[in-house]
Amino acid sequence: MRIALLSYSTKPRGGVVHTLALAEALAELGEDVTVWTLGRGGDAGFFRPVDPRVRLAIVPFPDVPDETVGERILRSIAVLRAAFTPAAYDVVHAQDCISANAVDRCVRTIHHLDTFTTPELAACHERAIVRPYAHVCVSASVAAEVRAGWGIEAAVIPNGVDYARFATARRSSARGRYVLAVGGIEPRKGTLDLLEAYALLAEPDLRLIIAGGETLFDYRDYRTRWEKRAAELGVSPVVLGPVAHDELPSLVASAAVFAFPSTKEGFGLAAMEALAAGVPVVTRDLPVLREVFGEAARFADDPPGFARELRAALEGADPAPGRALARRYPWAAAAEAHRRFYRGLRGTSGGPTARPHPAA
Repeated sequence: MRIALLSYSTKPRGGVVHTLALAEALAELGEDVTVWTLGRGGDAGFFRPVDPRVRLAIVPFPDVPDETVGERILRSIAVLRAAFTPAAYDVVHAQDCISANAVDRCVRTIHHLDTFTTPELAACHERAIVRPYAHVCVSASVAAEVRAGWGIEAAVIPNGVDYARFATARRSSARGRYVLAVGGIEPRKGTLDLLEAYALLAEPDLRLIIAGGETLFDYRDYRTRWEKRAAELGVSPVVLGPVAHDELPSLVASAAVFAFPSTKEGFGLAAMEALAAGVPVVTRDLPVLREVFGEAARFADDPPGFARELRAALEGADPAPGRALARRYPWAAAAEAHRRFYRGLRGTSGGPTARPHPAA
């Protein structure tokens, strides 16, 4: 099959990580895969090297000074739409609302559902659910939300995790003892709750490190609130910003505990990577995260709860259950499930008309 996987950015966000890993695993199966995306801020490539068997189509997308979020969303859709060549592919698979709006016919993976106040983004989110002819979710919990909200049945294909990359990561004591969160400072990541929980721990030798943070959206007001609250609490978290791809596994593996206080998630890939590295995870008590992590993680609802569970995790945890769970999600299995899903769409309304693959 000729497969196009569409994303909205070259930056290291969860959906982009998913897109590249899925593309490489599909290519390993012998499929002809192209990843289309927007090269934001002058990017000519992704945040990491990509298997050369995967074709890349990176559409230039220069920054525009003083552009609002809504304007950026509309321009993103228009630029990707103008460049994309749908007739070249048997399957067009969009991984986010921007790329789903940039094409007329596609499969859509709904990683998680959200609520937006920016009108252009809210409309983009809605169209990207109702217009695609087929849907995938990475967890049954999100699929249930889609069914309840729109009456749409989505196939459930769990995420993959690069187990070996994190399980064999080098541990380092250079940063001392720390709680790690990955994803930046933003409302969906629950970073204010984590800040409050960290202050409640009151352990002088324990640092809070926040990594990541590349995003389309403007969270400056939230970050200002976060910084002001940190000053009020008398704590000084370390904010690393984006971390190089090759440095991330060691950063994760060296953490004393991984905090994952997100308010919305579809699977929790970053937390699963931490479990692969043998690091205990404390996450928010959401149905989707209960489904994915079960007894391999600790759960909390609010800052006092996070402080309590972080403290318990710091006292020691058996890494074996988490490692065993992470090993259950190889990207090869995710790719094979996607390939079966694509083949099952042949002959359905709106589905692909692909030639059989030579190995089919």
